[in-house]
Amino acid sequence: MFSDIGALELVTLVVLAVLVFGPDKLPKVIQDVSRFIRKVRDFSDSAKADIRSELGPEFKDFEFEDLNPKTFLRKQLDQNEDLKELKELRGSFDLKKEMNDVADAVHGREPQPSAVNGAVVNGSPPNGLPASGHAAGGTPDLLKKQDKSDTPERPPYDSDAT
Repeated sequence: MFSDIGALELVTLVVLAVLVFGPDKLPKVIQDVSRFIRKVRDFSDSAKADIRSELGPEFKDFEFEDLNPKTFLRKQLDQNEDLKELKELRGSFDLKKEMNDVADAVHGREPQPSAVNGAVVNGSPPNGLPASGHAAGGTPDLLKKQDKSDTPERPPYDSDAT
């Protein structure tokens, strides 16, 4: 229940409880809180037992944790034999590598030969284009970074805006 509370946080809570309730009332408050938690747990367990008995014998293995959508989907996917190939495909897909390849293409950088599925073949890039940056028909390669001129492009001037 308190697995994410550290030692410093626990000490802070104890000191705060002593300051709020006082050292003489603190044991009674702790007993009351623990009694309340015990009653809530008992009520929850009895409600679960009543629901299981009302559902009948076909739901004897029913777990209320299965009502959580994440748990339900995970359990259904693990039981489905048809999705084995999907799991294998998911395991072989490297999203970080794919995103890096797309970012390199957008920024006009050449992908690393080891990062490409097929390494450089016969000295030509793996996309089948010549290394000159132009496609076979003489059209420019849009993925290659264009050379910038020495004069920077000035932004448009709007006299009404100033």
